[in-house]
Amino acid sequence: MSNSNAKKKRLKLLRQQGKDVTLSRDSVSFSTHERKTKTKLEALEKMDKRYKKQFLD
Repeated sequence: MSNSNAKKKRLKLLRQQGKDVTLSRDSVSFSTHERKTKTKLEALEKMDKRYKKQFLD
């Protein structure tokens, strides 16, 4: 059975540059935790404190 084009490219890269791209397959570059929207209180607190940080001298 012959190799696929993708496997041929991986093997060529391994031969020429010594990079094994299969090692970086499972790394995820983005966060996988569940996001939640802010509560009404959190949104109000953010709007209240939004411009006050610059006067904390």
